[in-house]
Amino acid sequence: MSRIILGVSAGIAAYKVCELVRRLRDESHDLTVVPTPASLEFVGPHTWAALSGKPVRTQVWDDVHLVPHVRLGQEADLVVVAPATADLLARAAGGRADDLLTNVLLTARCPVIYAPAMHTEMWMHPATEANVATLRTRGAVVLDPDSGRLTGADSGAGRLPEPAELLSVALAVLADPTVAGRAAARDLAGLTVAVSAGGTREHLDPVRFLGNSSSGLMGWAVARAAALRGASVRLVAANVATPPPLNTAAQSVTSTAELAAAMAAAAKDADVVVMAAAPADFTPAAPSSTKIKKSGDSGLQLELLQTADVLAGLVAARTDDRQVLVGFAAETPNGDQSLVDLGRAKFQRKGCDLLVLNEVGPGLVFGRPDSEITLINSDGVRGPITGSKDTLAHHILDAALTMRSSQ
Repeated sequence: MSRIILGVSAGIAAYKVCELVRRLRDESHDLTVVPTPASLEFVGPHTWAALSGKPVRTQVWDDVHLVPHVRLGQEADLVVVAPATADLLARAAGGRADDLLTNVLLTARCPVIYAPAMHTEMWMHPATEANVATLRTRGAVVLDPDSGRLTGADSGAGRLPEPAELLSVALAVLADPTVAGRAAARDLAGLTVAVSAGGTREHLDPVRFLGNSSSGLMGWAVARAAALRGASVRLVAANVATPPPLNTAAQSVTSTAELAAAMAAAAKDADVVVMAAAPADFTPAAPSSTKIKKSGDSGLQLELLQTADVLAGLVAARTDDRQVLVGFAAETPNGDQSLVDLGRAKFQRKGCDLLVLNEVGPGLVFGRPDSEITLINSDGVRGPITGSKDTLAHHILDAALTMRSSQ
């Protein structure tokens, strides 16, 4: 059980953090909420106490015999501040210690994640930009805020990310604290990463299709990890039900042909291309424009054609030798060939730079938050590596970045 401090500063987005508390407790973490005194104007102490199951303190004078201003930070495995207002970021960057939360931030030696939320003008002010840069230099993870509706009628950058996104980042950092260092360093800043996710559908008629079980969670995780580390992310989503990750430019497609066209455009001038989507391998030769009806007891005869090989097309179209192409292989080993044998064969056949190998089957990979992968490139095989998909996404990006740096 990890010990998490959830700091709450005085922004109207504090109401959204109630959902984050619930999600963190559902993950069985030991959670302590430390609000600033002013934040209680938005959400009161009794709400935080009820949701967290712990008493709420805001000042160093509360329960002073327990020395909370030192102990809480010393014992924490992770500190998350959400919302992090412009004032809180300024006080943290300046090393202030004028309430319990800022004392915790000074004593914490664990990863610290700030989730800013404020009006666009405040987020873009040079003072805030300087404070964010200072905190990142010190190793803190400062998320870029979401864009959308703000207080009142205003819209723009400065919206607090949704609780599900915050949870994904927090759990990835908890599982691998080194992720915080890479996110703070923004080691992918200046790079463009194109990612595909989900599973394509080939329609038989207006209501039926051939497809697969891909949920898009792995592609979502790669896109989220790349954005967290400062990359410009182009995301092509094939029939993914959940909203796209924070700070990604997403385009929706349905069929394999649409995926191939969208990825060809997204991969153009990209530094890293990750083909995590699962394209359907076959498409009906003559799809019906109307719903196909049952006819007596007879079955349905279909003529199927092979779809375009999206990854092979990206390899063939590549013009930049430094572009790193990452493919995925979902395989089922058999008595004749092991999982790695199948992966090596596909790596040679596709011509990509890095292949991410999964074993698929009942209860494996599809729709699950965790997975097991093996990485294959021209230097050999690494793995298997197990963990959450958000954690594995960073391993994939690390491998791609290492390959790019060595070229």
